[in-house]
Amino acid sequence: MTWSAYGSYLVIAVLIVLAPGPDTMVMLKNALAGGAKGGLLTTAGIFAGNAVQGTAAALGLGVVIAKSQPVFVTLKWLGAAYLLFLGFQALRGAWRGDYTGVAEAQRRKASGFRRWREGFLSNITNPKVLVLYLSVLPQFLDPGHTTTLDALTLAYTVAVLGSAWLLVLLFFVHRVRGWLERRRVRRALDGVTGTALIGFGAALAMES
Repeated sequence: MTWSAYGSYLVIAVLIVLAPGPDTMVMLKNALAGGAKGGLLTTAGIFAGNAVQGTAAALGLGVVIAKSQPVFVTLKWLGAAYLLFLGFQALRGAWRGDYTGVAEAQRRKASGFRRWREGFLSNITNPKVLVLYLSVLPQFLDPGHTTTLDALTLAYTVAVLGSAWLLVLLFFVHRVRGWLERRRVRRALDGVTGTALIGFGAALAMES
């Protein structure tokens, strides 16, 4: 793999990363509920999911999963159900609008593993991520001169860039946290993130 090919890949990878998706919404939801720590743990979970899917694609396992209809469909429905679950959670929070006292304290004390798990599952149960790897990576790999290391480098580049972008968003959320914690603003954000997650889940479920 040449540097020019890698540079072209970087441009595409950045465009892919900047497009908002379920991972972005899950991170924002947990950053609002659990602060910077919640956002960081969710980002770590998303990175782990990206790394697992990227590794599978680079080693050829992704093709097996994508071609196995029962496995792929099961993964798709699990992902859709999980996004819908997270979306309804956010909408329920917006409907109740209880961001003070016991309810808020319980949200902030949610275990770190739960934040990590939500990030990991939102990514690993989204077969569109795997399909993305399988459709983009081969365009930059020369069958006659490509090594496994080249394929892994391309796969992990997306994971690293995606995490970097989420950290930028997390920094922004932290900087304006005082404004975001206003009840009216918080309810609006929970409503937006919940609606977006449900939309992503429904779109995933309806895809053939």
